[in-house]
Amino acid sequence: WGSERSYHHTAPINMLYGLHEALRLVLEEGIDAREQRHRLHSSALVAGLEAMGITARVPEGERLPPLTAVSVPDGVEDAAVRTHLLKHHNLEIGGGLGPMKGNTWRIGLMGAGACRENVELCLRALSDAMTAQGSAPACDGVDAAKAVYTQ
Repeated sequence: WGSERSYHHTAPINMLYGLHEALRLVLEEGIDAREQRHRLHSSALVAGLEAMGITARVPEGERLPPLTAVSVPDGVEDAAVRTHLLKHHNLEIGGGLGPMKGNTWRIGLMGAGACRENVELCLRALSDAMTAQGSAPACDGVDAAKAVYTQ
Protein backbone atom coordinates (compact mmCIF):
# COMPACT_ATOMS: atom_id res chain seq x y z
CA TRP A 1 0.00 0.00 0.00
CA GLY A 2 2.99 2.23 0.38
CA SER A 3 2.80 5.47 2.32
CA GLU A 4 -0.46 6.61 0.73
CA ARG A 5 -3.70 5.27 2.03
CA SER A 6 -6.24 4.69 -0.70
CA TYR A 7 -9.76 3.39 -1.04
CA HIS A 8 -9.62 -0.43 -0.81
CA HIS A 9 -13.05 -1.94 -0.01
CA THR A 10 -16.72 -1.11 -0.07
CA ALA A 11 -18.01 -0.64 3.46
CA PRO A 12 -20.21 -3.55 4.69
CA ILE A 13 -23.25 -1.27 4.97
CA ASN A 14 -25.74 -4.12 5.43
CA MET A 15 -23.79 -5.29 8.47
CA LEU A 16 -23.93 -1.77 9.90
CA TYR A 17 -27.70 -1.66 9.41
CA GLY A 18 -27.94 -5.06 11.11
CA LEU A 19 -25.82 -3.89 14.03
CA HIS A 20 -27.93 -0.75 14.36
CA GLU A 21 -31.16 -2.80 14.49
CA ALA A 22 -29.69 -5.29 16.96
CA LEU A 23 -28.58 -2.49 19.29
CA ARG A 24 -31.97 -0.78 18.95
CA LEU A 25 -33.67 -4.01 20.07
CA VAL A 26 -31.31 -4.35 23.05
CA LEU A 27 -32.06 -0.80 24.16
CA GLU A 28 -35.79 -1.27 23.64
CA GLU A 29 -35.86 -4.40 25.83
CA GLY A 30 -33.35 -3.06 28.35
CA ILE A 31 -29.98 -4.63 29.01
CA ASP A 32 -30.92 -6.00 32.44
CA ALA A 33 -34.19 -7.50 31.16
CA ARG A 34 -32.39 -9.02 28.18
CA GLU A 35 -29.75 -10.58 30.40
CA GLN A 36 -32.43 -11.99 32.74
CA ARG A 37 -34.32 -13.47 29.78
CA HIS A 38 -31.22 -15.19 28.45
CA ARG A 39 -30.39 -16.58 31.92
CA LEU A 40 -33.93 -17.91 32.40
CA HIS A 41 -34.03 -19.75 29.08
CA SER A 42 -30.50 -21.05 29.50
CA SER A 43 -31.43 -22.45 32.92
CA ALA A 44 -34.54 -24.10 31.51
CA LEU A 45 -32.55 -25.60 28.62
CA VAL A 46 -29.86 -27.00 30.93
CA ALA A 47 -32.48 -28.45 33.31
CA GLY A 48 -34.19 -30.19 30.40
CA LEU A 49 -30.91 -31.49 28.97
CA GLU A 50 -29.80 -32.81 32.36
CA ALA A 51 -33.15 -34.60 32.77
CA MET A 52 -32.37 -36.28 29.45
CA GLY A 53 -28.95 -37.38 30.71
CA ILE A 54 -27.03 -34.76 28.73
CA THR A 55 -24.44 -32.95 30.83
CA ALA A 56 -23.20 -29.39 30.54
CA ARG A 57 -19.51 -29.00 29.66
CA VAL A 58 -19.05 -25.79 31.64
CA PRO A 59 -19.55 -25.35 35.41
CA GLU A 60 -22.68 -23.36 36.25
CA GLY A 61 -20.88 -20.25 37.47
CA GLU A 62 -18.83 -20.01 34.27
CA ARG A 63 -21.53 -20.56 31.63
CA LEU A 64 -22.55 -18.01 29.03
CA PRO A 65 -26.36 -18.01 28.81
CA PRO A 66 -26.50 -17.46 25.02
CA LEU A 67 -24.41 -20.58 24.31
CA THR A 68 -24.71 -23.93 26.07
CA ALA A 69 -22.00 -26.51 25.46
CA VAL A 70 -22.93 -30.09 26.39
CA SER A 71 -21.35 -33.53 26.11
CA VAL A 72 -22.70 -35.84 23.42
CA PRO A 73 -24.00 -38.86 25.37
CA ASP A 74 -22.11 -42.14 25.03
CA GLY A 75 -23.42 -44.24 22.16
CA VAL A 76 -24.88 -41.24 20.32
CA GLU A 77 -23.42 -40.21 16.99
CA ASP A 78 -22.89 -36.43 16.95
CA ALA A 79 -23.22 -35.80 13.21
CA ALA A 80 -26.25 -38.08 12.81
CA VAL A 81 -28.14 -36.22 15.53
CA ARG A 82 -27.29 -32.81 14.09
CA THR A 83 -28.28 -33.95 10.59
CA HIS A 84 -31.60 -35.31 11.93
CA LEU A 85 -32.30 -32.03 13.75
CA LEU A 86 -31.76 -30.02 10.58
CA LYS A 87 -33.64 -32.37 8.26
CA HIS A 88 -36.66 -33.11 10.46
CA HIS A 89 -36.95 -30.05 12.73
CA ASN A 90 -35.22 -27.26 10.79
CA LEU A 91 -33.03 -26.83 13.85
CA GLU A 92 -29.28 -26.39 13.71
CA ILE A 93 -26.94 -26.83 16.65
CA GLY A 94 -23.18 -26.62 16.45
CA GLY A 95 -20.73 -29.42 16.88
CA GLY A 96 -17.61 -29.22 18.96
CA LEU A 97 -14.39 -27.72 17.67
CA GLY A 98 -10.83 -28.97 17.99
CA PRO A 99 -10.53 -31.65 20.69
CA MET A 100 -14.30 -31.36 21.34
CA LYS A 101 -15.21 -32.32 17.76
CA GLY A 102 -17.59 -35.28 17.80
CA ASN A 103 -18.18 -35.17 21.55
CA THR A 104 -19.75 -31.76 22.15
CA TRP A 105 -22.88 -29.94 21.02
CA ARG A 106 -23.09 -26.14 21.14
CA ILE A 107 -26.66 -24.90 21.49
CA GLY A 108 -27.31 -21.20 20.95
CA LEU A 109 -30.16 -19.25 22.51
CA MET A 110 -29.42 -15.72 21.37
CA GLY A 111 -31.44 -12.57 20.86
CA ALA A 112 -35.01 -13.24 19.75
CA GLY A 113 -34.15 -16.96 19.67
CA ALA A 114 -33.91 -17.02 23.47
CA CYS A 115 -37.51 -17.97 24.17
CA ARG A 116 -39.48 -20.78 25.81
CA GLU A 117 -40.81 -22.05 22.48
CA ASN A 118 -37.26 -22.62 21.20
CA VAL A 119 -36.11 -24.29 24.41
CA GLU A 120 -38.98 -26.77 24.23
CA LEU A 121 -38.46 -27.30 20.50
CA CYS A 122 -34.77 -28.05 21.03
CA LEU A 123 -35.46 -30.52 23.83
CA ARG A 124 -38.18 -32.39 21.94
CA ALA A 125 -36.12 -32.43 18.74
CA LEU A 126 -33.02 -33.76 20.52
CA SER A 127 -35.10 -36.47 22.14
CA ASP A 128 -36.53 -37.39 18.73
CA ALA A 129 -33.10 -37.42 17.08
CA MET A 130 -31.59 -39.59 19.80
CA THR A 131 -34.56 -41.95 19.71
CA ALA A 132 -34.22 -42.28 15.93
CA GLN A 133 -30.65 -43.45 16.59
CA GLY A 134 -31.77 -46.04 19.10
CA SER A 135 -30.50 -44.04 22.10
CA ALA A 136 -33.77 -42.74 23.51
CA PRO A 137 -33.31 -40.55 26.59
CA ALA A 138 -35.34 -41.30 29.73
CA CYS A 139 -37.56 -38.30 28.93
CA ASP A 140 -37.76 -35.38 26.52
CA GLY A 141 -36.70 -32.89 29.18
CA VAL A 142 -39.64 -30.54 28.63
CA ASP A 143 -41.16 -31.10 32.08
CA ALA A 144 -37.83 -30.21 33.71
CA ALA A 145 -37.64 -27.03 31.64
CA LYS A 146 -41.25 -26.15 32.55
CA ALA A 147 -40.36 -26.50 36.23
CA VAL A 148 -37.75 -23.75 35.81
CA TYR A 149 -40.35 -21.49 34.20
CA THR A 150 -42.83 -21.99 37.05
CA GLN A 151 -40.34 -21.27 39.86
